[in-house]
Amino acid sequence: MNRLREIEAFVSVVDSGGFAAAAETEGISRALVSRTIQGLEARLGARLLHRTTRKIALTAAGEAYYRSCREILTQLDHAERAAQGEREHASGELRISAPVSFGIKHLAPLWPGLLARAPDVRPAIALSDAFVDIVAEGIDLAIRIARPAESSLVHRRLASTPLMICASPSYLARQGVPRAPADLAAHRSIAYGHFAERGEWRLLDRANGCEQMGRPQPAMTANNGETCVAAAEAGLGLVLQPAFLVMESLARGTLVSVLDAFAPAPIGIYAVYPSRHQLPAKTRVTIDYLAEQWQGASWSV
Repeated sequence: MNRLREIEAFVSVVDSGGFAAAAETEGISRALVSRTIQGLEARLGARLLHRTTRKIALTAAGEAYYRSCREILTQLDHAERAAQGEREHASGELRISAPVSFGIKHLAPLWPGLLARAPDVRPAIALSDAFVDIVAEGIDLAIRIARPAESSLVHRRLASTPLMICASPSYLARQGVPRAPADLAAHRSIAYGHFAERGEWRLLDRANGCEQMGRPQPAMTANNGETCVAAAEAGLGLVLQPAFLVMESLARGTLVSVLDAFAPAPIGIYAVYPSRHQLPAKTRVTIDYLAEQWQGASWSV
């Protein structure tokens, strides 16, 4: 017999004043209630109730056990109410994982707005470009810039952003401007370490939609997008990065976009979380807020 069920049956017998009343309260047979209490007493090796044909009474051991059991059920009720409240009201700590550059540039400015909307939520933000096991690390919500591969997790697309090929004016003056994907073989690049195919760029011809491959030679590799952009601005080679990372450099003129007629497929920005079932309000409110804020962003498509 489940120990919690034994406790509930015992407390019900005491509170209702008898086995028949407890059976009616619990919606089970009187015989099952009686067997449950007998099993409980046998397991504990102590008599908890004095039974007569008219009434029941607690033994000394039963009185002490009843007080403890009543406290256990009260605490359990409080815990359940707290969990239900968290599901219905956005509150509590929300552990969020996000890539470093994106987290600094495009998440950090949004936290004041989130806290204004959900003042009882406490974001705990961990920025890392490394893959994070959100279940093992106890992460409530991860922002991933690529379609999630883990089939056991739930994901929702929040936005998408173009990928752009850029280089500094000094690099292009020295090495020439590539006009077609095949020209990339004669160029150097700064490879992003978390791209699955760092040395092979898949480009779509805007004119006919056909895919072509470009294979620049990596001059260096970095696992952080801003590092790649800085290296490109220094003239070390071409860079393939999301628009949200290069748009400021393009506006300043420290980078110039090339091969605009050949567009890499846009990359998705996703919210990833462990389960859709009974999603806490703090997670749901945050996901909805981020999707609203990034709708129509200058770097989004």
